[in-house]
Amino acid sequence: MNMAMVFPGQGSQSAGMLSDLVDEPVVRSVFSLVSDVLGEDLLTLLRSGSDADLGRTTVTQPLMLAADVALYRLWLEGGGEKPVALAGHSLGEYAALVAAGVLSLADAGRLVARRARLMQSAVPEGRGAMAAVLGLDEARVVDVCQRLAGPGRVLEAVNFNAPAQVVVAGDAEAVREAEAHFREAGAKKVILLPVSVPAHSSLMASAAQRYRVDLIAQEWMPTRIPVVHNVDARVHPDAFDYPELLTRQLASPVRWTESVRRLADDFGVDVVLECGPGKVLAGLVRRILPEVSVFTLGEASGREAARAHLSGRGGHS
Repeated sequence: MNMAMVFPGQGSQSAGMLSDLVDEPVVRSVFSLVSDVLGEDLLTLLRSGSDADLGRTTVTQPLMLAADVALYRLWLEGGGEKPVALAGHSLGEYAALVAAGVLSLADAGRLVARRARLMQSAVPEGRGAMAAVLGLDEARVVDVCQRLAGPGRVLEAVNFNAPAQVVVAGDAEAVREAEAHFREAGAKKVILLPVSVPAHSSLMASAAQRYRVDLIAQEWMPTRIPVVHNVDARVHPDAFDYPELLTRQLASPVRWTESVRRLADDFGVDVVLECGPGKVLAGLVRRILPEVSVFTLGEASGREAARAHLSGRGGHS
């Protein structure tokens, strides 16, 4: 069996997540380190924070980085096998880079904290919005966006998450107006997302260029495990590529469907573990690659099932 790991990003956090693991030494160690970088006690937030506390962009991104990396290290510490390839959704790409040895956890924490601040400040509160469009193919979603967008009016497809599941982002008024047009085009459902930052849209371009300075200054290490990147669904073994890839990632679509297929096509992956809280990516992977076994590591039952399957004692997820 060839196993890959995928790391979730913003949106997978929830109050009470990792509640069975907060006293594990490796979890405390990871959260303490990222807390020191951030200057905020993430472990206390993990223990007792509300959904609102965890939902602030400037907290959510470092928190999710810590959660993803903690679960990865816990998996390895427990004797879990290393993946043959990695991918992370949006913010989750930074956890994948830590797992790949490209970034230290401290450096990733600093970059993610900077990224979150720049994203939050790039667009005035209330101007941006995002919505998930379900049951409509990518081409039709893109067509509606192109018809409704115009000078000074941004509406873009930004997350190609799975067949017939695309997230759009842009100016709040344009996103709200588009809902009826998506339904007329055949969408089964349009869900406005509880975020104010229109991530991965061109409204993030100014933030991306400011962030590029930090990325260029960062020291990047050679990749020990291949990482499939969001912006082009390809592996880039040359560390010199990372500043440009992550600059583009901030204001470019997440090509998740292609990235997951790349794991199967190029690495023969037949088992995927979601290494983070929640089950969002597991659901997407099952839709993209229904023949692959998928497990989640955010709960004890998922970790046990993954171990059993990889040791030949378990069945398909």
